[in-house]
Amino acid sequence: MNQPARVLSPVPSPASARSAMERIATQLGRAVQGKETQTQLVVTCLVAGGHVLLEDVPGVGKTTLAEALARTCGLSFARVQFTADLMPADILGAQVFHAQSATFQFRPGPLFRQLVLADELNRAPPRTQSALLEAMAQGQVSLDGSTHALPAPFTVVATQNPVDLSGTYPLPDSQLDRFMVRMSLGHPAPEVEARLLATRGGSPPLEGVETVSGPEEVASLRSLASELKLDATVSEYVVRLATATRQHGDIERGASTRAVLALGAASRAQALWEARDFVTPGDVRAVLVPCWAHRVLLRSAVQGVTARDEAAHLLEEISRKVPAPR
Repeated sequence: MNQPARVLSPVPSPASARSAMERIATQLGRAVQGKETQTQLVVTCLVAGGHVLLEDVPGVGKTTLAEALARTCGLSFARVQFTADLMPADILGAQVFHAQSATFQFRPGPLFRQLVLADELNRAPPRTQSALLEAMAQGQVSLDGSTHALPAPFTVVATQNPVDLSGTYPLPDSQLDRFMVRMSLGHPAPEVEARLLATRGGSPPLEGVETVSGPEEVASLRSLASELKLDATVSEYVVRLATATRQHGDIERGASTRAVLALGAASRAQALWEARDFVTPGDVRAVLVPCWAHRVLLRSAVQGVTARDEAAHLLEEISRKVPAPR
């Protein structure tokens, strides 16, 4: 678990919000070098109050990015390795009987952290995967008739390998829809990889990462983002994009209403990178593919990385055809 977070003053304006987000992204860039676009997207999702699904092959920095995010923002952290024998009680917690008092007492599981890394989520059976649904949607856990609130700001960063699918359980649509964004890191550029080889040595990647924010500041960033103005014309633009996915001939199931709301929230957070208090169509397009590519169901039989790439291509095509407001 990380060190306790220090208290910072609330973020009062879009300009200081951008400064705070850049501060967080800079620290993430120290842990995962050469991935500025991806680290900014993770910060955008955090500020928007969403969860992140990292899909990539092993060894590209998925776990490091999640740990760096927790350290940078001073969030309590737990890493759960999802395996075939993992049970819901292993992550949620359980009622423990105390013989002396003859009573049951709730013992919280690792899910009761502000940032939870669900490593290789698709290796756990559906029953265990579904244990995350209520936590990710409502920030709470219900057990034995009691509801337990999770610590705020609660965020899940999950990983899965899209290539090695043996012994895995594909994430159901209801689970995928809980993730605000899906992204891949990919291998670093050759010059970045060479620099890592020359400079990192035996030092851990998180060694240079500093805590530059805290839960209070993350909460204030989220509050500010949620209040940004989304003009009626931009809202109608988002709905037209969703309608286009539902009417596209190559898409079996288009964007859901939850997907529409997620895109609106991510667009608001995206606007803060420009220190604006309003959302533009450009903000919507910037986060369209990460928000929706894992949510639409294609008519073709392709799966895994190919399906994601095809979905991204279709969404980009839709964004070019649907007129944006001026």
